[in-house]
Amino acid sequence: MKNTYESPLASRYASEEMLYTFSPDKKFTTWRKLWIALARAEKELGLDITDEQIAEMEAHVNDIDYEYAAEMEKKLRHDVMAHVHTFGKACPKAMPIIHLGATSCYVGDNTDVIIMRDAMLIVRKGLVNLIAKLSAFADKYKDLPTLGFTHFQPAQLTTVGKRATLWINDLLMDLDELDYRIEHLRLLGSKGTTGTQASFMELFDGDDAKVRKMERLIADEMGFKNGVVPVSGQTYSRKVDAAILATLSGIAQSLGKFATDMRLLSHLKELEEPFEGNQIGSSAMPYKRNPMRCERICSLARYIMADYMNPAMTAYNQWFERTLDDSANKRISIPEAFLATDAILRIANNVAGGIKVYEKVIAKHISEELPFMATENIMMQAVKHGGNRQELHERIRVHSVAAGAVVKEQGLPNDLVSRIAGDPIFGLTEEQIRSELDPKAYTGRAPQQVTEFLEECVKPVLEKYSGLIDDTPTELKV
Repeated sequence: MKNTYESPLASRYASEEMLYTFSPDKKFTTWRKLWIALARAEKELGLDITDEQIAEMEAHVNDIDYEYAAEMEKKLRHDVMAHVHTFGKACPKAMPIIHLGATSCYVGDNTDVIIMRDAMLIVRKGLVNLIAKLSAFADKYKDLPTLGFTHFQPAQLTTVGKRATLWINDLLMDLDELDYRIEHLRLLGSKGTTGTQASFMELFDGDDAKVRKMERLIADEMGFKNGVVPVSGQTYSRKVDAAILATLSGIAQSLGKFATDMRLLSHLKELEEPFEGNQIGSSAMPYKRNPMRCERICSLARYIMADYMNPAMTAYNQWFERTLDDSANKRISIPEAFLATDAILRIANNVAGGIKVYEKVIAKHISEELPFMATENIMMQAVKHGGNRQELHERIRVHSVAAGAVVKEQGLPNDLVSRIAGDPIFGLTEEQIRSELDPKAYTGRAPQQVTEFLEECVKPVLEKYSGLIDDTPTELKV
């Protein structure tokens, strides 16, 4: 069927793993697991629920009759109750105790939290693998000099590897944020209609300890070591959604920066994203090698950063203990933020695993600019040969302006070295001057910084998450 809208996030960009995480199967089987956890806890704490009822529910976690659920939702105009009846149809013995004491947010909100946790784990895997790939790249090219840029104007030299550490450092910051969100995430628990747990107090005859223990049992069964939120209205605070999407926005910012740098370096013909043998760069200009993967990262990164505003506005606009103007927005904004983040991480991993480096082009660009940057060293060498520092400074300024005009106005090579060699005030031969033009003498501590950064900052992270690292090349759908 190709006669209805389909989301490109699903059909073109996101991974099957992330698509499953936000699928109906994942959502509604999680609802059923939460109903089982609730029933099991209530049974343990003394309510009249049998092992047979729980076993019946466990046997029917995955066989969801979506057609019947749709019929019931059309009739009842309530998605949770539609699925209560659908589950009850499959589990007639358990039907009387499904959803006992709970309100819709027991399954709805707790499932949202579980899905976001699982989605963040996928994002973490993508981040760790990208850090690993870029770290190998940084180490390989830690000694390769390249022009640094400020304001996209040639500046002091750095190295190709050192520049890559700037990308990695941003990603480490993102990983710290993501780890915090994962480690501090809590379930809503079973708080009831306005967060007071009144229905459960009624079920347990006012036994406060049992109501509290019930939540701990549910949290343990669903894998939340931090338990449940301490207080809530009917829903968990929507600031949780805003905080998580802020973290995704941070990842988008970092990948957008990486991709933008790659696009600029592609223009300079110094670095290039992978370009396959049969790939077409332009439908009109066959010679072109457009950086389309990095452009796609930038495009989707903008979407993620803009999407962050949805949960932020929802969080500020929640009325008292509950309002429903969050629901329709959440169904779109949160899944799409995760799908888009998953997509750009996959693309970035694909790019980072195959960056092409054109060393001769890099060397050519250095040779065009290095004479300007070496003028202070040349001046010091001339002083050693008896020159006057102030007079030499003025002569270098004059020659630099003239050489710059030759490059910019006439399109000719930089002739600053020959100009200085031809000026008797310096007392230097062209050979002596060129001895000052070794690019590696102008990269400062860049190589050492790369080594230190990789050893002290990156290595502990990669060791911690070594089980997530996958050397398999990242294949893109399109």
